[in-house]
Amino acid sequence: MFDKIADLEVRFGELESLLSDPEVLANQVEFRKLSKEHAGLTELIAAYREYKKVLSDIEGNKELLKEPDQEMREMAQAELETLEERREQLEGEIQVLLLPKDPNDDKSVVLEIRAGTGGDESALFAGDLFRMYSRFAETNRWKVEVISASESERGGFKEVIALVEGDGVFAKLKYESGTHRVQRVPETEAQGRIHTSACTVAVMPEAEDIDIDINPADLKIDVYRSSGAGGQHVNTTDSAVRITHIPTGTVVACQEERSQIKNRAKAMKVLKSRILDNIVMEQNAKMAADRKSQVGSGDRSERIRTYNFPQGRMTDHRIGLTLYRLDSIMAGDIAEIADSLRAHYQMEALQAQSEGM
Repeated sequence: MFDKIADLEVRFGELESLLSDPEVLANQVEFRKLSKEHAGLTELIAAYREYKKVLSDIEGNKELLKEPDQEMREMAQAELETLEERREQLEGEIQVLLLPKDPNDDKSVVLEIRAGTGGDESALFAGDLFRMYSRFAETNRWKVEVISASESERGGFKEVIALVEGDGVFAKLKYESGTHRVQRVPETEAQGRIHTSACTVAVMPEAEDIDIDINPADLKIDVYRSSGAGGQHVNTTDSAVRITHIPTGTVVACQEERSQIKNRAKAMKVLKSRILDNIVMEQNAKMAADRKSQVGSGDRSERIRTYNFPQGRMTDHRIGLTLYRLDSIMAGDIAEIADSLRAHYQMEALQAQSEGM
């Protein structure tokens, strides 16, 4: 393992030299490519260099244990215990950093939330979930842009699709895909009975042109007049766009913008992301067939979480995490959940890696 990191450290030094080369600086495409590679190695190399220093300090303190001065030996022994603990921590961190990185982790995402069972209450909860993710995005300085929204008469959304742009969005949100269940007393319930409803969430990495190559001949594009709230342009211009990808039957519509061109561009973003997501899901399913369980595949049919309002409780069923601070969670404070899920699946990946050795 450490021989491999030593080679990466050499490459890291090469990258630092290249990034200061005037010829590379003049070539922005090459500069961005090398900068991305450099950034991807920075954390690992920093941990490795600290690890080498800790090993050196351990050897130095072992030599001090041979000193005749008892006080010196006691100080060396105390520091040695601290250094050994740090050595173990760093070995664990380095193992995680060496795991194959999801190539989509740094990407922006297309977020889709759909009301499921529960009628109006489900639509209201879809609106709550969208606000939760929007506020989480604000804390991370991500940009949220609604691509398509179908509002419910009593509030909330039957469906809402948004583009969430920023650094590392997919890495933090990819485990949110699945069925989210809510238990609470609806405002329309006179007898105070708790109802259960559900929404589905899909988090898809935004597809880039290099990821998906779509043949224009495979597309059926329809334009029509927008409906719903939106001002004077509603029902007066054919600005809404519906795109159908004929080979897969994937359909995307967008009418949020006044411009047909802008709606078409947004719809294409969603279309490409859905097609890429289907490809990734198929690959995960094939990999899961060779394993005991499907780890972190984002299976849409899986009930992943329950939000119980009477008890102020949120439970993530995949990792057995229960938190009694539902108000702050619904206000967008979901960093602890995202970090816990990421740590859980990293440990499973480490275990699978060790079993395969």
